[in-house]
Amino acid sequence: MGIETGYYQKPWLKQYPAGVPESFEVVDKSLPQVFDEVAGRYPGKNAVVFYGSETTYGKVKEDVDRFSAALQGLGIGKGDRVAVYLLNSPQFIIAYFGALKAGAAITPISPVYTSIEVKHQLEDSEAQSIICQDFLYENVEQSGVRLKNVIITGIEEYLPMSKKIMGKGISGRFGKGEAISPKAAEERGLHLFQKLIKKYPASPPSVPIDAGKDIAVLPYTGGTTGLPKGAVLTHRNLVASQMQCRAFLPALEEGREVVPALLPFYHIYGQVVVMLNSLTMGATLLLFTTPDLEEILDAMTKYKATTFFSVPTAYQFLKDYDKTGKVNWKGLKVIVSGADTLHESTIKDWERRTGSRIQEGYGLTECSAVSHLNPLGRPKVGSFGVPLPNMMAAVVNHETNEFLPPGEIGEMILNGPNVMKGYWNRPKDTRESLVEIDGRVWLKTGDLVRMDDEGYFFFYDRKKDMIKYKGYSVFAREIEEVLHQHPQVKAAGVLGVPDAVVGQLIKAIVVLQPEARGKLSEEELVKYCAERLAHYKVPKIVEFRGELPKTDVGKVSHRELREELEEE
Repeated sequence: MGIETGYYQKPWLKQYPAGVPESFEVVDKSLPQVFDEVAGRYPGKNAVVFYGSETTYGKVKEDVDRFSAALQGLGIGKGDRVAVYLLNSPQFIIAYFGALKAGAAITPISPVYTSIEVKHQLEDSEAQSIICQDFLYENVEQSGVRLKNVIITGIEEYLPMSKKIMGKGISGRFGKGEAISPKAAEERGLHLFQKLIKKYPASPPSVPIDAGKDIAVLPYTGGTTGLPKGAVLTHRNLVASQMQCRAFLPALEEGREVVPALLPFYHIYGQVVVMLNSLTMGATLLLFTTPDLEEILDAMTKYKATTFFSVPTAYQFLKDYDKTGKVNWKGLKVIVSGADTLHESTIKDWERRTGSRIQEGYGLTECSAVSHLNPLGRPKVGSFGVPLPNMMAAVVNHETNEFLPPGEIGEMILNGPNVMKGYWNRPKDTRESLVEIDGRVWLKTGDLVRMDDEGYFFFYDRKKDMIKYKGYSVFAREIEEVLHQHPQVKAAGVLGVPDAVVGQLIKAIVVLQPEARGKLSEEELVKYCAERLAHYKVPKIVEFRGELPKTDVGKVSHRELREELEEE
């Protein structure tokens, strides 16, 4: 069955650039092992540049070892879960590798989470310890979760003297309250990050890690339905993901890359593609707590950045930003967009502005961040690329799991060494997501796609966002793409409104450009769509808003739009 449809013939292999292997053997190593080897090769090289403060691989490794010894001293060891509730900072990296070296698993928490969301993740992951930003501690306290260990740190601890005052103002950017002071923290029995590092020697515990079985990270998905779920990712999953990215991008050289780290590390994209990939290949990370584009562009110019990984909303802004020209984008080896669909208008405007091409990719938390990427020099506009080495992808009927031939739209399924072991404490969800088809265990992604004859994949919609109108299957993303092409539309979200007669009415929620507000009518926008879409795809309802709900990485949150609709 698979052979008949062509998937097992891997048509995408013909698109691989020279030097990219079809497959490779994943090394049997833990993440701390890989990091230690790189730090041993480049002890004097800068691992992190944090607003001008430079820290070498040797120093980062020393602090990791000290912190790991401290965690062992606090009773944290093999099999424990440690929550990391931090902004992008050197402390995130030290806490991450320090906990892994102690044998624990990391569960990263978004800095924008409320106390209710923090409570869910702490309780669901069964974490007993947390490393927390000082101004986020209030949320931990309000969650009411009893923890054995709370470790507090402030952004300013790794900032140069000239930037110390910036650390005091970071909390304001996140809309948070006052930071707990070191004195108040100690009075409450909390631990201070820097004191722990100074107290313990650089003698980490010797903990045996089974790379294929032991959990490294327990990231929580965005919760397409219900509460977020923890995806169980082993050391081998994450090491495989790094090896896949490196294999597909042979232009990247160990010890020679400079990578801006503006994507949040709590999110799987920033954590794996930026942080882990960089630190396991001896790259220098230009680290930012918040995405201030002027600061980022200045640092990219000063330190001669060689790559850029970001999300569609950033490219959409940068293509019109007056200071984008500071960077020689054509000189970068790799420019990648992920986490959401990149609109064709953005791609074309970016190329006109910078003379460079964006490689669009695709990934999920459940597959350790990435499964597809457009080949360097051979991108297809509208496609999120081809499967990486060691990755198998196919399209099936989402109800019967029957394989579909190239050109037909169905649910994408994935198989590879980077695919999760399952959902944490969710056997039913695991059984529904990891299914055996044609003798292999596949991850059902919930995304509706098609593959062309050359092996390129094209996204249509989330399965749950597909609209049924008079028996027709309508893809919200296709309508959103048309709306985005209107010069007066800034953002758009499309969803189906239940209707007893037609099944679902198509509703477009639109944010107009400031100069168009109050001037462009609903009727004019419907007419615009009618000229570009089949009659059954044209929105029947248009609502103008000042803004749309967004996910943490800046894409329109269809889940929140659906929840609003249900409440109405």
